[in-house]
Amino acid sequence: MGRHYAETQDIESTMIRALERITVLMGAVGGGLFILEGGEADGKLVCHASHGPVDVRGLTIPAGAGIVGRSVANNAPEMVWDAQNDPSFNKDLDKQHNFTTRSILCVPLSVKDERLGALEIINKESGDGLFSKDDLTLLQALAASTALAIHNARMAGELAEKEVMRRELELAGEIQRGLLPPPGGDLDPVCGVNRPARVVSGDFFDYFTLYDGRIAFTLADVSGKGMNAALLMAKSASLFRCLGKEDLRPGRLLQRINAEVCETSLRGMFVTMVAGVYDPATGRVVLANAGHEPPLLHGADGSFTPIGAGAPPVGIPPELTGGGPVGEVVLHLDGGALYVFTDGVTEGYAAGGAELGADGFQGLIRDGVAAGLSPAARIERVAAALADGGRALRDDVTVLVIDDAAAKAGRGAKTRAEARPAEVVSEAPREGVLCVLEVPARPESLILVRRAVEQTAVSCGFSKEQSQDMVLAVDEACQNVVRHAYGGRGDGDMTIDIRRENGDYIILIRDYAAPVDVSKIKPRDLDDVRPGGLGVHFIREVMDAMDHVPPPDGQGNLLRLKKAI
Repeated sequence: MGRHYAETQDIESTMIRALERITVLMGAVGGGLFILEGGEADGKLVCHASHGPVDVRGLTIPAGAGIVGRSVANNAPEMVWDAQNDPSFNKDLDKQHNFTTRSILCVPLSVKDERLGALEIINKESGDGLFSKDDLTLLQALAASTALAIHNARMAGELAEKEVMRRELELAGEIQRGLLPPPGGDLDPVCGVNRPARVVSGDFFDYFTLYDGRIAFTLADVSGKGMNAALLMAKSASLFRCLGKEDLRPGRLLQRINAEVCETSLRGMFVTMVAGVYDPATGRVVLANAGHEPPLLHGADGSFTPIGAGAPPVGIPPELTGGGPVGEVVLHLDGGALYVFTDGVTEGYAAGGAELGADGFQGLIRDGVAAGLSPAARIERVAAALADGGRALRDDVTVLVIDDAAAKAGRGAKTRAEARPAEVVSEAPREGVLCVLEVPARPESLILVRRAVEQTAVSCGFSKEQSQDMVLAVDEACQNVVRHAYGGRGDGDMTIDIRRENGDYIILIRDYAAPVDVSKIKPRDLDDVRPGGLGVHFIREVMDAMDHVPPPDGQGNLLRLKKAI
């Protein structure tokens, strides 16, 4: 029996043969082998092997119930000489099978402190029909061998499952790596790095060149870990590469991807995702951010500016967010670089065990630029710093860089004549342009506008209080566009152009609605206490100047706000 236990890979059939031999060896009429499934308190005992006149395989009793349950609960043997008068004995089973149980010998199956089940034999055939202490000692020895065999079989099964899972994860990892773009060269303006914390990663990045030389790019972070996250990552990456080649604007591209993901993804799973298009001919980037970490704009002057998210993550149903395209930001790199990264970078552990943080990340970038490193070498240095000395990564580390330095040096005064007017928010990079937003005229889009105003105002040297006042002023002006210019329908667009000119902080708010009568836009008397009408007064109080100027193409309305720096 011991040899069978050691050699078998089918523990179920071995338990049946072993129980038959044990029953015959013990001189018993019948027996059963019960396995504990679930916890000791709320689990159940299931008969996996039965021998004798009554086949009770599949019999299930609550853990702790009956003589078998009592033996397992106490982890102690039970020798019952008068089963019919034992309070734990279930007589219904005897009646059901027209059988009489007189005596029972039951011992627990356990390895160390782990309780696996119980081995029970009934009705000794010889002598007075009662089991002796010698019988108990022998059955305990046989049960110990049986318990060890069950334990070893389970361990072997778990190891086999882990090996299968390991191979599947390695295959999934290979598939994921195949979805990433091939490594770029030192002169490539767009490049990325991905270091998974485990075999598979929930992060990904991608980029490819469009028909006219512009470069579409994305970086994303899938919520959760494991295979579900890996599958959602693969789906999102495939959707970007497929739909991105349709030359959609980044905001509409994320809208399409969100619709596709919401149709099939598991509830509760989502993807934070950045998508954009970079034009090496002008240094212009159109960027859309769905719930992701704010990308970092590193200006040629060494300044760092975070670019906030304009929409919830991909995977949030449109009916909960209002739908529509994700708001877009238009940036002019002008020889600078844009870094898109996952939270595994700033939350990763640097040398000494402390979090790298935003300051540490910026420091690594600054040092890399000072050392003359290529864009690819810079981000490789960031990834290496988070795994210094073979330290395990806290989370997946993914960084994508769009570097305009080489392109600016090569383009000079050249422009791409075939640029399509429908995509041009500004004709060419202008001196002093800080940020350009093109967003749907809906209240939820103003989150992105408020963040952009606050961040650019602070970067220009305004105090926190001044920045907050200007945020409220611009928000009020944009609310007027939403409510009055478009009538709250949400079907129009507006452009917010933030720039610095001649020592002034300038904000241009453009809509494409019917022209308004400027003479009717006047602040109401403060003594006139009734809802509405005070927004214009507040804007004039906060800003140094508020003027309606003719739009360059004569369409829509253009509001110019100015504040001296």
